[in-house]
Amino acid sequence: MARRPDAALAHRAGAHHAPLGAGPTPRHLSTGARHRALRIAAVVVAVALVGVLVLAGYWFLRLQTNLRQAPLSAGTGTADASSDATDRLQILIVGTDTRDGANSAYGTAEDSAGTGNADVMILMDIPEDNQRITMVSFPRDLMVPIPACEDSETGVKHNAVPVGQLNSSMSLAGPGCTVDALNSITGLTIDHFLIADFNAVKELSNTIGGVQVCVNADIDDSYSGLKLRAGQNTIKGEQALAFLRSRHGVGDGSDLSRIKSQQTFLASLARKVRSDGTLGNVPKMLGIADTITRNLTVDSPLANPQSLLTIGNRLKDVDLAKVAFVTVPIEEYPADPARVQLKEPDAEGLFQALRDGRDLTAPDAPAPTSTPSATPPPSGAPAPTAPSTRAYDASTQPVAVADGTGAVGRGKQLLEYLAKDGFASATLFDAEPAAATTVYYSVGFEDVAADIAARFKLPAAQVQPSTAIYGVQLYAGADFTSGDRFVAKVPKDVVAQTAAEKTCQSAYGY
Repeated sequence: MARRPDAALAHRAGAHHAPLGAGPTPRHLSTGARHRALRIAAVVVAVALVGVLVLAGYWFLRLQTNLRQAPLSAGTGTADASSDATDRLQILIVGTDTRDGANSAYGTAEDSAGTGNADVMILMDIPEDNQRITMVSFPRDLMVPIPACEDSETGVKHNAVPVGQLNSSMSLAGPGCTVDALNSITGLTIDHFLIADFNAVKELSNTIGGVQVCVNADIDDSYSGLKLRAGQNTIKGEQALAFLRSRHGVGDGSDLSRIKSQQTFLASLARKVRSDGTLGNVPKMLGIADTITRNLTVDSPLANPQSLLTIGNRLKDVDLAKVAFVTVPIEEYPADPARVQLKEPDAEGLFQALRDGRDLTAPDAPAPTSTPSATPPPSGAPAPTAPSTRAYDASTQPVAVADGTGAVGRGKQLLEYLAKDGFASATLFDAEPAAATTVYYSVGFEDVAADIAARFKLPAAQVQPSTAIYGVQLYAGADFTSGDRFVAKVPKDVVAQTAAEKTCQSAYGY
């Protein structure tokens, strides 16, 4: 009879025993058990994946539903076929004074019904390489040409206005009319717009936990309701809105002082979002996205969360010292001192720098070689007319070059440029020195003057009627001593501040 090996022998023989009460090890599972385990794991993964997709789908639909949209143009203007992910973009940010809906507490519907006026206008320029952001503010009281616009909702057509208040363009025919007006005066092509109302400021500032701003003295503005202590203040809700709206409580009481408040607020907002980890906090970002989209009207191509996410992703790593806040150069409007007009050639210098894609925080840096998202003509001027399509014979036009540049041979050079462009009868004479170049024209030669200005890329403000001449006169000044393209200088100190700088707003009277 065979002996059974005892435990010691079994151990020495290499037998392995599971601890008391332990189940079989995985390699002892039957084939059926292994399949059941894999099925369970697959179900768990599938359920988790479905949950993520459902959540993502929920948020996508919710954000999509939140957004309101309007046409990008109110006329014949169209945007470039730009990629939101890779191309240079210009985005117009508009703050409306509408009292519709949740904004009714700030006045009656008669104050500003429907879309409202464009009371805040900031053009954001994002280059292809995402290395900087330029934020250009336009005063609400700026007097500019308003192009012909058609209201997409009512079908009502509005004729072009030679000079009108810029912020009224939106109430005429919607945000597309404001886009068209700014495209015309800047020579840029705006790709998108974002319109925020009063409620957007309140809810966003609450969602992010407030924004810190500095004032140099106590403020108690009964008009806007702004109440701040001298020094640092964290504002949100109604106080954030009051800070952005206040005119009587800050600076000299003008819209320019209010623009400074807007720039200060946005710079502080950028610093906060960057410093408190908001960009990496998914729940917080979803909350912000929900808040923003519930209070936004955007152009039709931008009316989907993915486009907003794509653009937002391009902004998240920009150096705050390269986020420049700029106010367009202006001067008093002669017909009404309460309003302003573009100051030339400073404004054209800024617009040309934007069209060339130059870094305004490094004004001496060379312009990039990439093609900017911009139209060729300078502000307000038409595109050059091809000789074959002109309504006149350029070779017989009474055109003269007055050389006031002080540069030897410059007049002859300009004459040769004109001859190549078909103006074979142009004449030349020496003139008194002039600081700025101007194209003068007499009655009936407006189109010829416009074509010559466009040929040399001169801004519309430097094209003037005159009763002292007959025909057209190109009076060349010291600002145009070389080349066949007028290059306006960027004004010194055009950058008011960057997002990296902490500034203090002045209380009214200080």
